[in-house]
Amino acid sequence: MRTVVSRLIHSTPSISRLNATAVSINGRNLSTDSTKVDEPFKVEEAETVNVPPPPTEKLLVLGGNGFVGSHICREALNRGVSVASLSRSGRSSLHDSWANSITWYKGNLLSTDSLKEALNGVTAVISCVGGFGSNSYMYKINGTANINAIRAASDQGVKRFVYISAADFGVVNYLLQGYYEGKRAAETELLTRFPYGGVILRPGFIYGTRGVGSMKVHLGVIGSPLEMVLQHAKPLNQIPLVGPLLTPPVNVTAVAKVAVRAATDPVFPPGIIDVYGIQRYSQHKSK
Repeated sequence: MRTVVSRLIHSTPSISRLNATAVSINGRNLSTDSTKVDEPFKVEEAETVNVPPPPTEKLLVLGGNGFVGSHICREALNRGVSVASLSRSGRSSLHDSWANSITWYKGNLLSTDSLKEALNGVTAVISCVGGFGSNSYMYKINGTANINAIRAASDQGVKRFVYISAADFGVVNYLLQGYYEGKRAAETELLTRFPYGGVILRPGFIYGTRGVGSMKVHLGVIGSPLEMVLQHAKPLNQIPLVGPLLTPPVNVTAVAKVAVRAATDPVFPPGIIDVYGIQRYSQHKSK
């Protein structure tokens, strides 16, 4: 027995021999000896060409030639998304260069036929459609028109739908009954048709640079200071009736940023996002 063990010990290569053993790979010797360093590999950097991939997302913005809609269109283009817009007036009257990159459709959401061509190949929809007037008119524009769009998009197999709604303003809700009843009816339809891909943004007063004819009105002069003050007064919103009047304004660029992210990010949570959520999400960097 001792003889067998002795032979096994003597037949095993010593550690020093293993460390000195060199392995040849592609004609280059690699030493396993920790005290010996061979010539390092030379890695030649390949030439790269920055060619952006073709956009896989196609976004349809309803009301893309309006104040909020135009900012959403620009935000989506900046992210490399293919963008189309449908509105009653068709092409935007803006002469900015970005408008040439939008596919413009003219149509009326109260007629479902208007959406057929515009929805072709669309993966997400953002609706900025809304308006004021008589109670019956406000319900049709804010409610019926958006409900038609939601149903058409669902039937077409669109993945995500973002609706720009409005925050509750307490006593104002009663003064603009048709406006808010229409908004809430559209919200209910959206959450029913898009339980996993429906997002509702509820901003208050939206400020920014608004074009009125050839003039530009800078609403940020009022909106920005108010936002800074009122965003810290959230507990006051709980006061019955008058509390919601203290909802802080929000910048139009923040609304556009969150709307596009909600429409293109598959993991963006569905549901209702209030003004504080809009402020929070707008500060997050998109992936």
